[in-house]
Amino acid sequence: MAKARSRTAARRIKDRWKAKKWYNIQAPPSFDNVTVADTLADNPDNLINRVTGVSLQDLTNDFRKSHITLFFKVDKVEDTNAHTKFVGHSLTSDYLRRMIRRRRSKIEGVYDAKTRDGAVIRVKPFATTDKRIQNSQRRIVRNSMKKIIMDQAKTSTLSEFVKSIIDGKVGSDIYKSCKKLYPVKRVEIFKTEVISQPTIKIEDKKPKKEKKEEKEEPEKTEKKTKKKKDKEPIEEEKTEKEEKQEITDETKEKDDKPEKKEVKKKESKAKKTKKETKSKTKKTTTKKASSKKTSTKKTTTKKKTATKKKTNAKKK
Repeated sequence: MAKARSRTAARRIKDRWKAKKWYNIQAPPSFDNVTVADTLADNPDNLINRVTGVSLQDLTNDFRKSHITLFFKVDKVEDTNAHTKFVGHSLTSDYLRRMIRRRRSKIEGVYDAKTRDGAVIRVKPFATTDKRIQNSQRRIVRNSMKKIIMDQAKTSTLSEFVKSIIDGKVGSDIYKSCKKLYPVKRVEIFKTEVISQPTIKIEDKKPKKEKKEEKEEPEKTEKKTKKKKDKEPIEEEKTEKEEKQEITDETKEKDDKPEKKEVKKKESKAKKTKKETKSKTKKTTTKKASSKKTSTKKTTTKKKTATKKKTNAKKK
């Protein structure tokens, strides 16, 4: 009897596996509904509240962001697709260890920020310095971190705020503000947790622009077609005018050619006259200089002869 029961139990276990199906876990619409993973389940209700962790490299194909891991929780199931919501993110431990060294300070903080659409997210930033700093300096850096995180969360939705954290925009803003107070080496947000999901439905800015473009496109096409129809007879008139203008331009060019030749001859004659005048002026200047030199030589010879005569008379 015991052996028969064990056999029936083994058969039941095998039948459970046959009843299970594969389901595709999809990322939320802020990440373009990319398929993240595949799971097995015999009942779709058992998939709800399952959490999956995926590196950002798998979603964006960017090797530089392999140290970021995102966490998604299954919210609802449709056919074989399981839709998820963003729950949080964290940085890998090896990436964090690389930034921390001896004789340096690590400044951490934990802040609960409320977004524009009513969601509450817990943000955990940290900053590193080149030297050890005092507690008063740590307090100032923490206050600047808190101010920037709260201000950015108020003016953006949950999806926008998460994207700015993952892209590093929030960390760079904190770095710029903290650098004025104390020279911080690096700022990173190493962990986030979504405490409560958004209560107000607010559409992102990007889809609104796309809708406007879609509405404007058919109107523009209709206007272009109307303009083309109106321009077709005008273009025929233009072609006749252009032919007449080309004929007139050709005749003008033929008439202008002899005139251009005469102008060139006059310019060449003027250049020759200028050169001749320059050469004449140079010759006159050289003649004057030579005449001056000869006159000075004659005067010097005359003076020498006069002095010699005087000396001879005195000796006698």
